[in-house]
Amino acid sequence: MIIEPRMRGFICLTSHPTGCEQNVKNQIEYVKSKGAINGAKKVLVIGASTGFGLASRISSAFGSDAATIGVFFEKPPTAGKTASPGWYNSAAFEKEAKNAGLYAKSVNGDAFSNEVKQQTLDLIKADLGQVDMVIYSLASPVRMHPTTGVLHRSVLKPIGSTFTNKTVDFHTGKVSEISIEPCGGDDIENTVAVMGGEDWAMWIDALKAENLLAPGATTVAYSYIGPSLTEAVYRKGTIGRAKDHLEATAFSITDSLADIQGKAYVSVNKALVTQASSAIPVIPLYISLLYKIMKEEGIHEGCIEQIQRLYQDRLFSGAAVPTDEKGRIRIDDLEMRADVQEKIGKLWLEATTENLAELGDLEGYRSDFHNLFGFGFDGVDYKADTDEMVNVESIA
Repeated sequence: MIIEPRMRGFICLTSHPTGCEQNVKNQIEYVKSKGAINGAKKVLVIGASTGFGLASRISSAFGSDAATIGVFFEKPPTAGKTASPGWYNSAAFEKEAKNAGLYAKSVNGDAFSNEVKQQTLDLIKADLGQVDMVIYSLASPVRMHPTTGVLHRSVLKPIGSTFTNKTVDFHTGKVSEISIEPCGGDDIENTVAVMGGEDWAMWIDALKAENLLAPGATTVAYSYIGPSLTEAVYRKGTIGRAKDHLEATAFSITDSLADIQGKAYVSVNKALVTQASSAIPVIPLYISLLYKIMKEEGIHEGCIEQIQRLYQDRLFSGAAVPTDEKGRIRIDDLEMRADVQEKIGKLWLEATTENLAELGDLEGYRSDFHNLFGFGFDGVDYKADTDEMVNVESIA
């Protein structure tokens, strides 16, 4: 079939297997170009199919020759209907890992569930014995609690008062004002249940209980802080409460791993175009301005550049892992530079529908969004007849 992007709001309903494969190959080549990383050799990545999770799996495998197990919840293809992009990414990753002689297997299912946890534990036990690093990079709007059976839904809302500010429709470039009503009821508790640290701790507890964590094992979860421009709806909103919980969980996990000299970290990463961030009001406008400035300064990074730097310069540099006053790894350091944020603040006040193409990098935003689904890559013939029925080898 000829596969073209079909947009509906903030999502693309199609994905391109060849484009997704090219995306994975590009990331692999970047990691290889930066040299070997003296990192973990047996790695579990929970949320391994897109974004920071995929970049983590690629950095582990092709930076440190690691054996990897990836857990994700993706939709396989059916005749005439494409898979979700994470499925094609994972298929391409396994193919490239196999060609490089690296172990790579995947588990597709709800990572919040006891069943998927047990399936993953059984796979580690059978094939790897233990893992020495666990990356936790889940991004889901809902969670069925495995113990209570309650379905929790996260919300992105301010706390206490209505939030009003600029946003942009990145498809059309229209800048407008948006207001978001404050949360109510159980919104905070539900958001923390989905996006906080409870499930991360459940994974680590389950792995430790079956002696599947190697001595000195490290686990890392990903978070975001962002600037004052977005804090009312993000860091000081419902999601911020969940991130606070996630970051506090790192300390309790570290305590629980003391007997094996293990350590848990939260890495605060930079703002990037993802399926999730594209749906957050205000964020697309902020990112388009951020991209423009960081590219002009020569300090722009995508997911793979961020994670490769996290591994090489922070986690596996051979020195003590540098953290901020709250124990977090700050790989958002370039985004949060005072000069960068000062420039964004000025541009924010000036940004309109008429001048955003000049002030910001809306084209870069759109390009990154299309890339998420395998579109817009050089070297891919998007007019060619393409087989949508691609399997993930270890799952097929």
